[in-house]
Amino acid sequence: MAKSRFLILSDGTVFDGIGFGFDLESIGEVVFNTSMTGYQEMLTDPSYEGQILVATYPLVGNYGVSDNANESHNIKIQSFILRELCEIPFHYDNKQTLEEFLVKHKIPGIHSVDTRSLTKKIRKDGAMMGIVSNDGDLKNGLDKIRKFGNYEDHNHVEKVSIKKEAVYSVDKTASKFSVALIDFGVKNNIVRLLNRRQCDVTVFPWKSNFEEIAQAEFDGVVLSPGPGDPSVLKNQINKVRELTDKLPTLAICLGHQILAIAYGGKTFKLLFGHRGANQPVKDLISGKVYPTAQNHGFAVSKDNFPSELEITHLNINDDTISGFRHRTKPVISIQYHSEACPGPIDSEYIFDEFIELMEVNDD
Repeated sequence: MAKSRFLILSDGTVFDGIGFGFDLESIGEVVFNTSMTGYQEMLTDPSYEGQILVATYPLVGNYGVSDNANESHNIKIQSFILRELCEIPFHYDNKQTLEEFLVKHKIPGIHSVDTRSLTKKIRKDGAMMGIVSNDGDLKNGLDKIRKFGNYEDHNHVEKVSIKKEAVYSVDKTASKFSVALIDFGVKNNIVRLLNRRQCDVTVFPWKSNFEEIAQAEFDGVVLSPGPGDPSVLKNQINKVRELTDKLPTLAICLGHQILAIAYGGKTFKLLFGHRGANQPVKDLISGKVYPTAQNHGFAVSKDNFPSELEITHLNINDDTISGFRHRTKPVISIQYHSEACPGPIDSEYIFDEFIELMEVNDD
């Protein structure tokens, strides 16, 4: 029997729908993603930790859930909001329905929601906190949201980063580079793409001793994507330059913001963020424009941008910084997800540029 479930926003707006997934109350920042496919990868993307995800595409669940599309070991979102749920998926690789997947990981969802109206509201008023609950009482919902606090009040990275280092090696005959990957919320495909480029990858927790890593036998370092406000990580940010001063560096998304702050830059919160698989980014060096996968709510500011860094990429939609490089050191950084999953793979060339930096540094 269909059971009503509600999304109460922090401004008092209420959206109702039909509950599915696990029966649980959940609080998080309400954001939307415009991708037409790739919901399994989105649900398991660590960058969504602490957020309630709205799918703008009207039909979700039609190809089910496979065993090999997760980008982390479990679902990271707080709740999933849909227009229409497909309860009978069809795909050769399907192993379970979307609802079964949510139940397994104890994540509540709502379908039959007016997601168009909800998305327009977020675009106009900005991402805001919300609560998913079977209780539609407005006062109770708002009290719980206020007690929980804002999205920026929490360290989401510590919830998704690994607890001890892990090694992902390629065959000894193929191994060419050794890469340290700092896990602020890494996606599995980043490790896969580095392995594919003959890199042995050692993944380190976000609170690791960066000085020790810099002194170890690594050819390069990757600062991973991840969730939340980078300013929450200020203690680790102050230590990042110990890595980048000694090793060729690639920074992605949250790692990009952390790196900018480490060099004296600033970040700010976007109104509703960039979340989708078709964000246009211009490479200022080649002049080419790429469709990119993006998932972030903060960006690097152009105000007082560090002089030792050079802007290399811009988001065409709003002219925000999408990439930079150091003027003299082998350091490159991008705001978008070059590893995709989901999304276009046009920007995988960034990993090739990182390999070239390590090759030159090794000469």
